[in-house]
Amino acid sequence: MDMSNMRFMEPVPGAADTSGRFGYPRPQLERAQWSSLNGTWRFCIDNERRFRTPRDVDAWPRTIEVPFPPESRASGIADQGYHQACWYQREFAVARDEGRVILHFGAVDYSARVWVNDTLAAVHEGGHTPFSVEITALLGEGGLQTVTVCAEDDPHDLAKPRGKQDWEREPHSIWYPRTTGIWQTVWLEVVGRTYVESVRWTPRVEDFAIGFEARVSGDAADDLSIDIRLSCGERLLAHDRYRVVDRDVDRSIALPDPGIEDFRNRLLWSPERPTLIDARIRLLRGDEVIDEFTSYTALRSVSVLRDRFMLNGRPYLLRMVLDQGYWPESLLAAPNDAALRRDVELAKTMGFNGVRKHQKIEDPRYLYWADRLGLMVWEEMPSAYRFTPTAVKRTVKEWTEVIARDYSHPCIVVWVPFNESWGVPELASVGEQRHAVQALYHLTKTLDPTRPVIGNDGWESCATDIIGIHDYDANTEHMRQRYGPESNTEELFDRRRPGGRVLLLDGYPHRGQPIMLTEFGGVAFAPEGCTGADIWGYSNADHAEEFAGKFEKLMQTVIHTPLFSGFCYTQFADTFQESNGLLGADRSPKIPLERIASATRSRRSHIACGV
Repeated sequence: MDMSNMRFMEPVPGAADTSGRFGYPRPQLERAQWSSLNGTWRFCIDNERRFRTPRDVDAWPRTIEVPFPPESRASGIADQGYHQACWYQREFAVARDEGRVILHFGAVDYSARVWVNDTLAAVHEGGHTPFSVEITALLGEGGLQTVTVCAEDDPHDLAKPRGKQDWEREPHSIWYPRTTGIWQTVWLEVVGRTYVESVRWTPRVEDFAIGFEARVSGDAADDLSIDIRLSCGERLLAHDRYRVVDRDVDRSIALPDPGIEDFRNRLLWSPERPTLIDARIRLLRGDEVIDEFTSYTALRSVSVLRDRFMLNGRPYLLRMVLDQGYWPESLLAAPNDAALRRDVELAKTMGFNGVRKHQKIEDPRYLYWADRLGLMVWEEMPSAYRFTPTAVKRTVKEWTEVIARDYSHPCIVVWVPFNESWGVPELASVGEQRHAVQALYHLTKTLDPTRPVIGNDGWESCATDIIGIHDYDANTEHMRQRYGPESNTEELFDRRRPGGRVLLLDGYPHRGQPIMLTEFGGVAFAPEGCTGADIWGYSNADHAEEFAGKFEKLMQTVIHTPLFSGFCYTQFADTFQESNGLLGADRSPKIPLERIASATRSRRSHIACGV
């Protein structure tokens, strides 16, 4: 089938295509034949859950701008009340050829039912992960097609993964406005009758090779093979062709190894040199190309060795900032692709080499820019807040989908399934809750043995590759006494209780893992003209010089503490009532970026490096 001759979508009046604004939504499997369904949809709130099918919806009183949640001003709705369910509908045009049409949703919170031309096409549960469905057989002959979505999201349900979404009507403490319904790109693509459904990349630095896996879907066909070209800039690294057996390809692709370390390093990915390897992949039946797309990967390794985090086989100090991933106008949804790129650039400009994405599974476009520009990411599962069998099942299902979606991104260096015992509040005393943390830790290591995992970040560790400590003490002298050279690690783990919680649970002693201060700082300061008027933080500063001084003293203390092999400062930007960001909610710096970067990049002494 000649993909270049396939006809595709025509514009629909009143439903603007915003594909350029948000970028290609699945950047590691990019085809030419696709179309965004973002833009204006009909919209109806159904708090009583009166409607069961699209035909039950007797009126569409409003329109909404997708992919912005109805709680946001960017959506045109700006209704932050309690919503049990909401309905979306729009038309699209597609020319039916011999191929297949796939409908994709980046994320719908929390559960979704999807109809095409009034026929139920898909059901999905999980507010942070993508789903797709082939709709070819549901398309009418010519003319406009109709897609309808019902999103159900009980605002009071604490047994579902919800992250920072508040269950109270008004945001309080460290929780923020809710997100209901569609909040990432909706899009269509055309594929052949037989096509590549997924790819997965695994870097193998020790062998100077890249693992490649592909899954073929659609019609069964004989004599299938995959042709793959890997290149870095103008340099061809590999060109191979593999036979498809039982719909799968699983190969290790050897790269030309220059042997000399300096030349090897040029091909390794790091924040300082984010070298990507571009891939062009074709699915062939005999010599006929029946599917074609581009992808990318990188050669890099992450691990722990005794008390240090290792990048590409060398000790590496993680200098991270905690990032909530909210925007004032659009909440969890990014305003556009440029905003995601800007956040990556700002983190790097402030001197950080990584971010801890807190309680959010970020849009794949953020990970794309982190891959391309060089920023490491800790990916953290949004928490449920009750411990029930339902909560555990939901978390396991969604976390499994998260790992599958993001496994191939080189920027992701650590997985974090639990944070601060949220969802497992009696972790220290209830065996079932400890088993849940241990189960998620081991499940994650099973699904991805290539990255470190923190079972429960902050305290009460019972299964982890890294000991993460959350400590918001603003007194740097206290911090030195607690973690400095004169501190005793045995006393730290047995007696110190940052946040009122023990760091290690009984029966799970420190085994030499790296120790990191994964939340600290949180100094609140809201300069005049900076959005985020409420002043809330773990400590306060009254003016810019005081704010800068506190930040610099904290950085100097933590960077020069030999115990720590990494840190994560709270936080990147003000987030609603929390005014403890280095940036305002609108991303305007509170103090000069150069001053922030100077403190963040401070060189630690040879003794403190622990190498």
